[in-house]
Amino acid sequence: MRTKTRRKFAVLLLLVPVIATCVQSRTAGKNSSGKSPPASQITVPTRPATPLFKGQQGKQQSQIAFSPSTRQVTIKLQVEDPNGYFIPNIRRDNFAVFEDGVQQKRVDVEVEDAPVSLALLLEFGGRYYELNQAIGTEAAQLGQQLLEVTTSKDKIAIYKYGAKLDVLSDFGQDRDRLSSILEQLGTPEFSELNFYDAVIEALNRTRVVGGRRAIIAVSTGLDTFSKATFEQALEAAQNSGVPIYAFGLTSSVERAISNYGATAPIAHIDWAGAERKLEAIARASGGRAYDPESDLQVPAIYDDIMENLRVRYVITYISSNPALSGPPRTLRVELINPKTGGPLKVRDAEGKPVTPKLYVQETYSPSAASGN
Repeated sequence: MRTKTRRKFAVLLLLVPVIATCVQSRTAGKNSSGKSPPASQITVPTRPATPLFKGQQGKQQSQIAFSPSTRQVTIKLQVEDPNGYFIPNIRRDNFAVFEDGVQQKRVDVEVEDAPVSLALLLEFGGRYYELNQAIGTEAAQLGQQLLEVTTSKDKIAIYKYGAKLDVLSDFGQDRDRLSSILEQLGTPEFSELNFYDAVIEALNRTRVVGGRRAIIAVSTGLDTFSKATFEQALEAAQNSGVPIYAFGLTSSVERAISNYGATAPIAHIDWAGAERKLEAIARASGGRAYDPESDLQVPAIYDDIMENLRVRYVITYISSNPALSGPPRTLRVELINPKTGGPLKVRDAEGKPVTPKLYVQETYSPSAASGN
């Protein structure tokens, strides 16, 4: 009971900065009329000095839609600091949008916190009992914690894989059913680990789901007998439009190796190489890879995933181009000081400069929506 209480308290402490950030991002800078006054400089909450994910994140996707009946363009994009954290508090007047080199007028900006569809992909098999036992326990715990950070508006599917992908629950099941499935997982049986095949099949299943979607992969990255190659899995991840957020199981592997001893076969597998391939697949998809060293890090990682997946700035404007169709148009979005037209200065609560990075595609077609 004391362990559960400490864990809940730790979760609350980790959630406080995120909740504050979300509240500030929706209310900052608005006066009594509901409009955001011009700002030459914005201050954002101080965030951790290093990212929670390993290595580099993949290319972040934007979404652009054009309405031929009104010529309205809608852009959904991420604005992040160098460590991948969402930058809140940016006001409407700080965004300058250029279409085919022409600055657009009457630009409106909101913050979207979208529901998501998540496929939980669990490694559940292998050739070593100690490792299977550890992974079985960890997979169930990480799955239950995912249920805790999602809402009734979100859709969750649960897949497990060893020699093949098994669909335990497709999108649309209620929370009690999902929780029951995770509670009954047990210990994985001895099997091959066909990670690349499982990734490709999970991507194919998830890409047809509408809205914001992603895969949460709990895996060592080890592959023993897939029909698909690593290169094919990498290509599928890159072209799917579905980001993969990978929870590496390095800590479980290290514990299992310590139980077996340095001379056991499990100690001679290239676990580091498997982890690098897992990270590469996550990065190619536009997602992130994590390697939690303890259970206390998991809530913060899930917060990081949900912020990266859910939160977007939504920019709308009426295109100055009167044509309702035609060739692709170039697009550029900048953060500016509305008084001078120069670059916007962003600082954290301690006064340190923050360099924002905008993720938006360079062109869009005036006849259809694009992106994810």
